[in-house]
Amino acid sequence: MTTYRTPGVYVEEISVFPPSVAEVETAIPAFIGYTEIAEKDGQPITEPLAIASLKEYEQYFGKTTSEGNTSIAVEIAEYHDKNNKLISIGPKVKVDPKKFIQFNLYYSMQLFFANGGGKCYIVTAGKIGSEGAPKKEDLMAGIDKLVAYDEPTMLVVPEAVYLEDGNFKTVAEQCINQCFNLKDRFAILDVKEKNGKAADDAKNFRDNCSPSDFDHIRYSAAYYPYLITTIDRLMNLDTIKVSHKIYKAKEDGTGNEEPTLGSLNDKLLSDPVNKGIKETNNEYYNITVAEISKFTKIILPPSPAMAGIYARIDSSRGVFKAPANVSVYNAIAPHINLTNDEQGGLNIDPSAGKSINVIRSFSGRGTIVWGARTLDGNSNEWRYISVRRFFNMVEESVQKSTAWAVFEPNTKNTWVMVTSMIENYLITKWQQGALAGAKPEDAFFVKCGLGVTMTADDILNGIMNVEIGMAVARPAEFIVLKFSHKMQVS
Repeated sequence: MTTYRTPGVYVEEISVFPPSVAEVETAIPAFIGYTEIAEKDGQPITEPLAIASLKEYEQYFGKTTSEGNTSIAVEIAEYHDKNNKLISIGPKVKVDPKKFIQFNLYYSMQLFFANGGGKCYIVTAGKIGSEGAPKKEDLMAGIDKLVAYDEPTMLVVPEAVYLEDGNFKTVAEQCINQCFNLKDRFAILDVKEKNGKAADDAKNFRDNCSPSDFDHIRYSAAYYPYLITTIDRLMNLDTIKVSHKIYKAKEDGTGNEEPTLGSLNDKLLSDPVNKGIKETNNEYYNITVAEISKFTKIILPPSPAMAGIYARIDSSRGVFKAPANVSVYNAIAPHINLTNDEQGGLNIDPSAGKSINVIRSFSGRGTIVWGARTLDGNSNEWRYISVRRFFNMVEESVQKSTAWAVFEPNTKNTWVMVTSMIENYLITKWQQGALAGAKPEDAFFVKCGLGVTMTADDILNGIMNVEIGMAVARPAEFIVLKFSHKMQVS
């Protein structure tokens, strides 16, 4: 109490409200991958950077390398009649998907923001072009940097699917282990497509994603298959060369280099062999670009879209709502169409329990997320993503909000304040529908006290134990409608 020594009137404000729980964010993913640049205010970016829009990403990390002559080839083909008379020429486009650039972070960010994503962290693993494909060591180094950052709640590594199986296993397990060790984040993993067969791809993933401690997998979820998106690949037409004999030499016999597709636009063919053919290069250019556009829609692993969907559901419904039975925006269709039987083998794995969530296309509904299980799909406690992420949120929120009680007297007054603070918070969660139960006492309990959660020895050692139990609402994964005949009674 204040000691008064001078006569006068004094004002004291008395706090009558108990401390409250401030809820932490739940949908702030961290993306690890390769970027075109990494620079802010003239300085290189070497640490994870928080951004809130695609424009910010482009400002600090650029876009990506454009596709060109390495993966696309154009040939001007000749078409003759039965007398071998040239009647027309036209472009033939050859695309080698295996030679497409294996860096997809920029496209992944487009998919993330299109599906409802907001604030996120970007961890650059290196610059595009310095290596031909992602490297395990670079991605692992980026994941390690996130240990020191408290705000991210999800880990996403969309370029891991380009790694060899053994390296993919290492990167995936590092994400899972970090989530388990920190217990404040969740890993969203992709299942690699290898031969287009769901059963084989699932087996390959389950064999190559086996953390040393099986309990760790409850902090992660996996999705399959890839998505055919509405996002166009960046193309550099000036580097795509056009091959045809008319470009090999001029009329006077001097050499003539093969033009690029970009250089053909608005130029007239001058080859004498083509007399009588009125087409211009401009028409060939337009036809060729239209043909190339059939291959420009990029196919992406689903994890970036799912990170955006997590954020969308968290903001509109709450973290306790399963991120499933919702549309995937900017997705034309799943890359592989699955049947009910095929999904059954992915959703439930009797031996290893590593459930894989499927994205499917339904007539009249579009592309829908049709699964909500963690990798620990055989666990009664941690089977569902929404349950795991809700516990993550409550655990971290309560942990941070009870920091004031450290070094407070370990007496009943403190116990009552801590208990009431947590109970008030959980009542609001129950009112929002996050907890099941007709009454608050059916939905949760909070215990703290001598002879209840603590012994006299605990108090002597400065330990205050608080026990919290929650009946988290679980998704209705299997809805069974039973019909029967009713006998006529009148």
